[in-house]
Amino acid sequence: MKAIYIGSTTGFAGKNLITLALGNYFQKQNYQIGYFKPVGAMPKVIKDKLWDEDAYLSLDFFGLKEEPEVVTPVLITRDFKIKSYQGECYHYLDTIKESFTKISKDKDIVLIGGSGSFLYSGKYCGLDGVNISSLLKARVILVDRFKNELNYDYLLAAKEVLGDNLLGVVLNDIPDYYWKETEEFIIPLLERNEVRVLGAIPSDPLLKSITVQELADKLGGKIISMRSKGDRVVKNFLIGTMQLENFLTHFRKNRDAAIIVGGDRSDVQLVALEGNSPCLILTGNLYPNDILY
Repeated sequence: MKAIYIGSTTGFAGKNLITLALGNYFQKQNYQIGYFKPVGAMPKVIKDKLWDEDAYLSLDFFGLKEEPEVVTPVLITRDFKIKSYQGECYHYLDTIKESFTKISKDKDIVLIGGSGSFLYSGKYCGLDGVNISSLLKARVILVDRFKNELNYDYLLAAKEVLGDNLLGVVLNDIPDYYWKETEEFIIPLLERNEVRVLGAIPSDPLLKSITVQELADKLGGKIISMRSKGDRVVKNFLIGTMQLENFLTHFRKNRDAAIIVGGDRSDVQLVALEGNSPCLILTGNLYPNDILY
């Protein structure tokens, strides 16, 4: 059985995307895979059980069945934090090891989803990625997402800590203007230092988008018109509290943006609808004027 830990330099870097892609590939190659999320930072009640949301969605994608307390033995809840601050951290690693043993039974490959920053997140309680990947004897893939620049220093530091246990890195969400520098300088720099670059993924606005229906569900809102258009994609957001003339200037540059605007601003709402905005998010618990229906 092989264990692969997918971590990242920061939170929300694209770990889940890489994990799902790897799992999908291995399943197509007829490997028996398992999925494990030892530390869950996104607790959510789903079907009357407390899950880590990422773990629930990943299991569903892979078609796997596991109990939430097995697939994610440690959930970062308020109670967890209070106990951790008081020094009650000692049994968590044993629990993680026991759950991993159950998950890995009869599996060819187990994909382990990390949380937050691989080197730092959970350090206060011994639950950082370095500690857990070592405990589970897993090799590591790190994902680094472009935010102003790539975190090449972090990746070099991770290589020093992990040595040969670092399988490689994935550079994610690279904008067009930084692509040449990535290819000509950053990738060669990493590879000269024996950090294998497994892939570089260009920025794609569609991967950061959300549908109107998903947006309504997340906000706890109600779609009051054109429910049939709930699958339309929102790529950006624009707050429409400014003067109409100023709003028009910004709206022309953001046609795929959902407009966040007060329910009483009929002028902005009408312009947004005429400009084919994907949706209006009305605030203040106010319904729009009848003319807009």
